[in-house]
Amino acid sequence: MKRVFIFPALLLTVLSSFVFVSCDNDDDEPTPQVPNIVEFAQGDANFSLLVDAVVKADLATVLSGDGPFTLFAPNNTAFQAFLNAAGTNTIENTPKEVLVQVLTNHVISGELKAASLSTGYEMTLSGTSFGNDITANIYINTDQGVTINGTSSVITPDVEVSNGVIHVIDAVIAPPTVVTFATADPNFSSLVAALTAPGLSTNFVNVLSGNGPFTVFAPTNAAFQALLDSNPDWNTVTDIPTSTLEAVLLYHVASGNVRSTDLVDDMDVTTLSSDAKFQIDLDQNPPMIMAGQNTANIVVTDVQTQNGVIHVIDTVILP
Repeated sequence: MKRVFIFPALLLTVLSSFVFVSCDNDDDEPTPQVPNIVEFAQGDANFSLLVDAVVKADLATVLSGDGPFTLFAPNNTAFQAFLNAAGTNTIENTPKEVLVQVLTNHVISGELKAASLSTGYEMTLSGTSFGNDITANIYINTDQGVTINGTSSVITPDVEVSNGVIHVIDAVIAPPTVVTFATADPNFSSLVAALTAPGLSTNFVNVLSGNGPFTVFAPTNAAFQALLDSNPDWNTVTDIPTSTLEAVLLYHVASGNVRSTDLVDDMDVTTLSSDAKFQIDLDQNPPMIMAGQNTANIVVTDVQTQNGVIHVIDTVILP
C-alpha cells in the first residue's frame, strides 16, 4: 500500500521544484525599458528629421528629462513639407532659432492623452519674441478627431513614453499669429467674415499677420449676431456699410501685447480707429469695456500668439 502513495508524493515534489525554478527564471529576465521622447524618435525612422531638428535646436536634453510632456510629433513627410515651404529644404539650412521656436510650439507641459484633450487653448513651451516669460498657445479642436491650429491633425494618438505621451501629426504646427486663431476657432467665423469683407481699405489679414505686437478684443459670433439683429437691414456683416465696418474693426485693435495683468482700472486703451479710445473697468466681474457707444464684457483673456494677444468679448464695441 505504501508504494501507491510514494509516486504521487514524488511527482508533487518534482513539479514543485520545476515551478519554483521556472518562476525564478522569469524573475531573472530584464524588464523592457520604456523609451523617453527622444529615444522613441531615435528608434523610429519616420522621425529622423524631427530628431535632427531636436539635436540642432539643443532640445534633446530637455525632451529627455522627467517631464511629463505632451509632444505633437510631425513625421518626416510633415517636416519635409514644412522645410520646403520655408524655403530652407533641409534641417542644416534652417536657422537654429527657427527650429527652437517651432519645436517648442509642439510641446505642452504635462501628460495629455487623447481622451483628456478638449476643444480650447493650451499653453506650449514656445516663448514669444517680445517676452521671454510669455509663452504662446495652440488651439485644439476635438469636434472631428483632433486638429491643432486648424492645420495639423493627429494621425496616431497616445504613443506612451517614459516621460509623457506622443501624438503623431501630419503637419508641422507653425507659430500662431492673431489670424491663425481667428481662422482656426469657429467661434470667430463672423469676425473672420468681417475682416475679409470686400471693399475694406485695410487688409486686416496682412496687418494682423505682421510683427505687431497687437492686442485684439475679439467679439464672438453671438456678439456679431446681436449687432446684426440691431438693424433690420443687416443680415450678414457684408450688409454693414464698409466705412462703418472698418472703423468698428479698427476699434477692436490696439498696439502692444497688453495682457490681463497689464490692465489697470479706468485705463484708457487707444485703438487703431483714428486714435479712438475706450476705458477698462476692473470693478466689474468679468472686467468690462466702456466703449464710445456701448459696453462689453471680457469673457476670456490672454490667448497668446507670436504677434500679440487676444481677449474675447461678448459684444461688438462701437466707437
